[in-house]
Amino acid sequence: MDLTLLYRGPLASCDYDCPYCPFAKRRDSPEQLRTDRACLERFADWAAGQTDDRLSVLFTPWGEGLVRSWYRRALTELSHLPHIRRVAIQTNLSCRTDWLTGTDRDTLALWCTYHPGQTRYDRFLGKCRELARQGVRFSVGIVGLPEHLEHARRLRADLPEHVYLWVNAAEGHLYDDVEAGRWTDLDPLFPYSRRPHTSAGLPCRTGESVISVDGDGTVRRCHFVRAELGNLYDGSYREALRPRPCPLAVCDCHIGYVHLETLPLYDVFAGGVLERIPAGAQLRQL
Repeated sequence: MDLTLLYRGPLASCDYDCPYCPFAKRRDSPEQLRTDRACLERFADWAAGQTDDRLSVLFTPWGEGLVRSWYRRALTELSHLPHIRRVAIQTNLSCRTDWLTGTDRDTLALWCTYHPGQTRYDRFLGKCRELARQGVRFSVGIVGLPEHLEHARRLRADLPEHVYLWVNAAEGHLYDDVEAGRWTDLDPLFPYSRRPHTSAGLPCRTGESVISVDGDGTVRRCHFVRAELGNLYDGSYREALRPRPCPLAVCDCHIGYVHLETLPLYDVFAGGVLERIPAGAQLRQL
């Protein structure tokens, strides 16, 4: 079986204070961190043991995972396993980067977000350049708020040319054509993020070849549909895997709508769906 897993454990703490994030500067207690570590290690052990399957894993923590040793260790260990096609994580890149020398660069990838006002620009850019020097696969993105436009332009100019800069439409912000055009100049794929996608009744890969997993092993089709499909650890989820239409009216998050079969994004991001890296030829054509 070829299966993509979006894992989100109980970790909710972050070292940043972004005004657009509900988990900004939240602190997990030592007990909560121990629980998150145990959940993650259980999941990583499960993934390591699924040698009859081909797995792709994206860690999507509410908080910042890479400042925690157990996330770095899980990514490193999973990257070396032959049945793991890709292992990636969403991160603000506030962690150190030396641990990446122990990873398999053909398997590991990072989905990085720059948050102006939360870290020095030169510090973030320096880490991006270090990732490029090490040969790490990564994308870099920013939230498309008006006050972020000049930061994004500076970042695009300074990043290595091969690094994709993506822009997420800010939640609740309406973009007129002029403003949307400014962001599209930086990210040719911004039109996919600009407006929520109608999804009700449309075919989606989630629930068939893509699943969401929480810290207890509860399996859902995606992070945004609460109906349970079973549990990862007792194998009950497998009999529930099948094609099914989306039950929601709209899908407005990239980690959701990228899997809609009515959008061409599996072709656009061929080889880089989890880490949000488009195929170069596809990007140039848009």
